[in-house]
Amino acid sequence: MHLVIDHAAPGGANCRVAAAKLQLPNLARLLKSMAPGQRWAGSPDTMTPVGEQVRAAAMGLRAADGLIPWAALDAQRLGLASESGAQGWAWITPCHWKVNADHVEMLDPADLALSDAETTVLLEAMRGYFAEDGIALHPLSAGTWLAHGAVFKDLPTASLERARGARIDTWMPRQTQASPLRRLQNEMQMLLYTHPMNDARAAQRRTTVNSFWVSGTGDLPQSYRADAALPPYRTLDTLRTAALRDDAALWVQAWQTLDTTELAAVDASTLTLTLCGEHGAQTFAPATGSWLTRLRRRLAPPSPNTLLAAL
Repeated sequence: MHLVIDHAAPGGANCRVAAAKLQLPNLARLLKSMAPGQRWAGSPDTMTPVGEQVRAAAMGLRAADGLIPWAALDAQRLGLASESGAQGWAWITPCHWKVNADHVEMLDPADLALSDAETTVLLEAMRGYFAEDGIALHPLSAGTWLAHGAVFKDLPTASLERARGARIDTWMPRQTQASPLRRLQNEMQMLLYTHPMNDARAAQRRTTVNSFWVSGTGDLPQSYRADAALPPYRTLDTLRTAALRDDAALWVQAWQTLDTTELAAVDASTLTLTLCGEHGAQTFAPATGSWLTRLRRRLAPPSPNTLLAAL
């Protein structure tokens, strides 16, 4: 089993300080019998966070920055790719752009807590505008749609994780190819400004929807099947919310829960483990080599705190 722990070492200052004092006895136990393997390079400046890179590789996908085909995978799973092809897919996420004095910031779309009914209302209101640019919208989940159109083919886009709570200018696609999307975003701001659903949300003192974000682009190889025989893996992302909000207390609690549940139940001899941080990721596998090498490692294993500080 391959376990991928995302946001194991977040970039926020509060969580970084807390990581130095974190007590993770089961992670320490596993590291005694494991050896470092592949090292993944990451950077806060990439459109695709390193955790998504690791997850894609575990699924047998290799793609350039901003082009991991998450939306195309969903389209394949729903049988939509067989109708429209495996190219030109994207995720569309309704969101709120907050206009500040010198920049525009996207609030975390998860905080909108859109219901299925609200998502459907928005989809129907916006569908015709997208269709005029050759983009077909399909429902996916509360707060997310699938979109298919030529504009998305080979268009790198920033992960929603990068854009949430950030200046959108940093992550907006600026290619000429993306100009229809920028125009659509302007049109949706005008459409949604007086939309009845937003009026109802405003009356309830809830944040309104005034734009959308595009992510998950990338073309899926025609021969790729998500259910093909690959080594089993699981992504553990229970640290995500606290890490992205730099909530040190919640992040420590989530890590300790992970350590006493998931990590307590696994055996190092049958485990591959990848810890993902903001600046990189490190994979560990069962230690091999002479008995002396393995003994030395057991007697002087890497400290979880030192390891997390390096990610």
